[in-house]
Amino acid sequence: MASPRLGTFCCPTRDAATQLVLNFQPRAFHALCLGSGALRLALGLLQLLTGRRPPGPATPSTAPPASVRILRAAVACDLLGCLGIIIRSSVWLGLPDFVENISDVNGTDIWPATFCVGSAMWIQLLYSACFWWLFCYAVDAYLVIRRSAGLSTILLYHIMAWGLATLLCLEGAVMLYYPSVSRCERGLDHTIPHYVTMYLPLLLVLVANPILFQKTVTAVASLLKGRQGIYTENERRMGAVIKIRFFKIMLVLIICWLSNIINESLLFYLEMQPDINGGSLKGVRSAAKTTWFIMGILNPAQGFLLSLAFYGWTGCSLDFQAPRKEIQWESMTTSVAEGTYLSPGGSCVPSENTTSRKMARVSGHTSDDALSMLSEGSDASTIEIHTTSGSRNANDLDSAPQTRGDL
Repeated sequence: MASPRLGTFCCPTRDAATQLVLNFQPRAFHALCLGSGALRLALGLLQLLTGRRPPGPATPSTAPPASVRILRAAVACDLLGCLGIIIRSSVWLGLPDFVENISDVNGTDIWPATFCVGSAMWIQLLYSACFWWLFCYAVDAYLVIRRSAGLSTILLYHIMAWGLATLLCLEGAVMLYYPSVSRCERGLDHTIPHYVTMYLPLLLVLVANPILFQKTVTAVASLLKGRQGIYTENERRMGAVIKIRFFKIMLVLIICWLSNIINESLLFYLEMQPDINGGSLKGVRSAAKTTWFIMGILNPAQGFLLSLAFYGWTGCSLDFQAPRKEIQWESMTTSVAEGTYLSPGGSCVPSENTTSRKMARVSGHTSDDALSMLSEGSDASTIEIHTTSGSRNANDLDSAPQTRGDL
């Protein structure tokens, strides 16, 4: 489970709301986190090893686009964060005496507190970076359709994701553990900066990504209509594939992290009460404990659910593979009948100059690449885009002027 409360656990002077969830079935909670994390790793490994099909022999080896590298970085952050949850929960279950020393103010052993702070910051940093990478994915998808993304943007994404995540986590840790871990200052003015480091990128993804995705879908529709001035069934299906993918991404994020927002709101409400054990707050306490356990189940599952949103289920697909429908996108170059006319002398003369045909071919190739990148790996929809250079070359040869002699 990824929550800023993990860092608050390391303070002996923790608040009453944090103590409430800390003392509520701790072994059952960490066993649940361990099981959920291990299941996520097992399913993710099965998805990775058995699902991806190697490219054909004729497929050229090119560098992956920025969106693919962004998704790989987000998956890596989620995987490492899940490993942190598994290790922390394993220690909590297997070494109870070691964990008890975390709250020992007068103890001389610094390793329990070091492990507590280190594991909490590890989990928070990686999940925070994962949120920043998902935000970068939405930005990149919009820029690609707008033809504004270049090779240098991936460096900016690295700086944004890792730089902001590291800076915010360090600032939150300094404010939380001032002046030291054994003497943490109590009060919301010290804990709020720590919580902002986690929930700022999460709220940014939940608010900004739907807006960027909607703008991207609108731009995709305009791009598809502008290819040849018509909106065929293929274009409609392609737009639907991209729209459904974006919807699945947001659905996964809401399912996995809405419980965190609800739980933190309830705990903050309890912190502001003079006595959280009052009878009138029994329902709030029960809701906080329930959402606390839900977080332990859903937070580690984010990575696997996102892989389903991007690629569908690709594991154990020996005989249950759905047939893959291929959409052959028409080239921007005109056909022979439309591109030439018969001259009085009996020779075919091109109806447009060579420069305009080249510009049309470049525009069609660019739009095909952009759309292929957005729908790349979409096995869940069983639809692929194939931009075949061979068909373009054939059209180029057919549209070239051919001189015929009079018989």
